[in-house]
Amino acid sequence: MVKIAPSILSADFVNLERDIQRVSSADWLHVDVMDGCFVPNITIGVPVVQSIRKCTDMFLDVHLMIDKPVRYVEAFAKAGADLLSVHLEADHPTRIAEALRLMEQCGVQKAVALRPITAASAVLPYLEQLDMVLVMTVEPGFGGQAFMEHQLDTIRQVRELINQYNPACRLEVDGGVSPKTAGKVIAAGADTLVAGSAVYGAADPAAAIAALREA
Repeated sequence: MVKIAPSILSADFVNLERDIQRVSSADWLHVDVMDGCFVPNITIGVPVVQSIRKCTDMFLDVHLMIDKPVRYVEAFAKAGADLLSVHLEADHPTRIAEALRLMEQCGVQKAVALRPITAASAVLPYLEQLDMVLVMTVEPGFGGQAFMEHQLDTIRQVRELINQYNPACRLEVDGGVSPKTAGKVIAAGADTLVAGSAVYGAADPAAAIAALREA
């Protein structure tokens, strides 16, 4: 079953609780955490995730676009994340492995994320233990970017690896996902779609979520 995960990066942060309720028909809530170091933008941190957890029962898909993420795994887990994604480019492989072990200890689902510059094969050392792989179809950092068509090849390659080594692992795609691109992404092998502008930029976010499901 395809899951839709609206990204609050495109929400109105002054009215965040309202905007979370507006997407309650979705499956997950995608939370982009950026540190201004790994990516050239700063968004939210642990206290905001704690506040989000208090106002919704939705599954919190927390995407850590931060340098050396192992430092914050426990804090975000305690704040209420259900799943944490760490970027393979954000630290040395041994530290990424340490971050995944810590997620296991904290009882949160484990995921790794790939920038467009990273080959699909980079997931192999971790794949058998993962709950999800996140493929970025834009450069991480800012919402509203155009979908990178060449990343469809990466999605296909990751899907082949998942099918071979860990069929239960989900494959999420984030970046430029809209009713125009969703069909291509699903056909390439994704089963979880992150959409920010396509949902929150619509007059009716619930209708936008339904349009993504139909696409």
